[in-house]
Amino acid sequence: MARSPPLITLPFLTIFIVVQLSATAYGLYGPSSPVVQLNPSNFKSKVLNSNGVVLVEFFAPWCGHCKALTPTWEKAASVLKGVATVAALDADANQALAQEYGIRGFPTIKVFAPGKPPVDYQGARDVKPIAEFALQQIKALLKERLSGKATGGSSEKSEISSSVELTSSNFDELVLKSKDLWIVEFFAPWCGHCKKLAPEWKKAANNLKGKVKLGHVDCDSDKSLMSRFSVQGFPTILVFGADKDTPVPYEGARTASAIESFALEQLETNVAPPEVTELTGPDVMEEKCGSAAICFVAFLPDILDSKAEGRNKYLEMMLSIAEKFKRSPYSYVWAAAGKQADLEKQVGVGGYGYPALVALNVKKGAYAPLKSAFELDQIIGFVKEAGHGGKGILPLASTPVVVKTEPWDGKDGEIIEEDEFSLEELMGDDATS
Repeated sequence: MARSPPLITLPFLTIFIVVQLSATAYGLYGPSSPVVQLNPSNFKSKVLNSNGVVLVEFFAPWCGHCKALTPTWEKAASVLKGVATVAALDADANQALAQEYGIRGFPTIKVFAPGKPPVDYQGARDVKPIAEFALQQIKALLKERLSGKATGGSSEKSEISSSVELTSSNFDELVLKSKDLWIVEFFAPWCGHCKKLAPEWKKAANNLKGKVKLGHVDCDSDKSLMSRFSVQGFPTILVFGADKDTPVPYEGARTASAIESFALEQLETNVAPPEVTELTGPDVMEEKCGSAAICFVAFLPDILDSKAEGRNKYLEMMLSIAEKFKRSPYSYVWAAAGKQADLEKQVGVGGYGYPALVALNVKKGAYAPLKSAFELDQIIGFVKEAGHGGKGILPLASTPVVVKTEPWDGKDGEIIEEDEFSLEELMGDDATS
């Protein structure tokens, strides 16, 4: 009889977060750091109400890339002192605030300027390019103040829109080099149709914030982008999806609801196809499980027990799970029985047999096993519980040792037959004496 799947704490490991918070009161930056440390109490005054440009790093104390960025970020804070504010927010400790800005990975750097929605910094993580990007934002802010222009898709000043102002200086960095889906309006301030679209565009941009990125290009100010993308009328709306080199025109209704529906449909098709990767070494472990919110590890029977047909059925089942939850920050890997002995030992696979499944959180050093049957409905329930909280979390004794193994060739296994020896060959001369 199948047992109910275990419940897992939100967000997967609350019990361990509580312990960690006391040990990381200052996160990655100490009280004497030049980096301004943000929290929900001071975020509005330090960032949203600031009169200047503010660079904000959203980090997690356990994130290796965040730790590597720390000295660079502190140096950038010193270099930009008096020019721009460099700040940091512990997104692990302030999840609600991080979710408000669509933070899904660490570190994420956003640049805030007065009267404008934040823009993502996606350049090199070195002091010089960070400082240069900050100066670009400062110049853009000064230009707007000198010209008195609004940042929306019309000539009228209005409340802040989540649509990002794009120019020839930031278009490649923000749009073309991004993995995100972008929908971009090319407009002219004097265009009547653009003015009519402006409130609908703003509403769609605000409703899609954190899901799909909307941007706008003032073609009166930036004719190079207009020419580059062969814009011949206003407004022109182009969609930059997975194939950033070939944008496609949006030809739907120019209402917020129609734009939102189209964007969400495109988002589904723009998502990278789900993967279930064989755990063949520490590099795979780091890439797939190192930063994932939850890494689901399947331990499949030996190929001699399941044959290729049986193994492929298990992998197809896992792939269907990955497809169902592809919008969630999860990853999926698998290993054949006995190939990753230390990991199996630490998550107690021997007690459940094969196939087995565990929800693993490497950064928190904890896991939870699937204790019910390895069947589609049971696994779906298990994944849902892992993402929504509960109990049943177990600590890892140490960081699992993942060894390098040869990948499966997709074929049935072969039994290696031992050489047969005759009694005479075994005994030598003694057998004939």
